[in-house]
Order: sequence, then structure tokens, then C-alpha cells
Amino acid sequence: MSDEVRDAGYDDLLDAIAEDQGYYLECPNGHGSLPPRTVCPTCGDPDLAEEPLASAGELETWTLTTVATPDFEGDAPYVLGVASFGPVRLTGQVRGVDEGEVETGLTVEAGVEQRETTDDPLLVLRPR
Repeated sequence: MSDEVRDAGYDDLLDAIAEDQGYYLECPNGHGSLPPRTVCPTCGDPDLAEEPLASAGELETWTLTTVATPDFEGDAPYVLGVASFGPVRLTGQVRGVDEGEVETGLTVEAGVEQRETTDDPLLVLRPR
């Protein structure tokens, strides 16, 4: 991906996850959020600290995408999931498991891989 289209906050997070250094932002009141943020989205506190992202999460919900937008056309069909990693949730493609075996409660880890349609980085959730 070229630096011209880099989304600094999001792409920095993807870089950190790819290097097993994932993080989230936490305010003094214990609310977690994902970057980029300048204030806590729950209470508005501007005092945010980086905290390590849990190494494992739990798949809370998922959907099978069979008709994708042009940016993900080559990826379809794919499973898109939302997993809880402590105080934050990550959304990503669920890979490494047959779509018929995906279920809520599945323990997953976050990673970064390439999209099938393009070579852009993609947040993925893999069974642990």
C-alpha cells in the first residue's frame, strides 16, 4: 500500500497487530476504544493511554458475505466477524476455518493478511 493513501491511525494499528504489538486506547475511567481517537467516545476524557490488546478474543457475531463490493469481489465468499478482545471489539474476515464451522464463542486471534482482490492489508480473525 502506498504512503499516499495511508490512514495513519488505522494503518498504525494494523502494523502493530501484524507485529504482535496490538493495542487499544483506554481512558482513566476504564473505557476502551480503538485508534484513531483523541478523546474517549464514551465519556469524552482526553487522557488516553495505549494498552496491550488481548492475545485472544471471542467471536460475538458473524455473517457470510457472498455478494461483495468491488473492493472485496475476489475475496467472496467470506465470513466477516466481530470479536471481543476485552474492552474493545475488532471486525475482520474470519480465516482458517471452514465457513460451516464458524460459530459464536469461537476463540480467535487478530492478525493482518492481504485482501484477495487487492494487495491491501486486511484485519483477519483466525481460530486459536
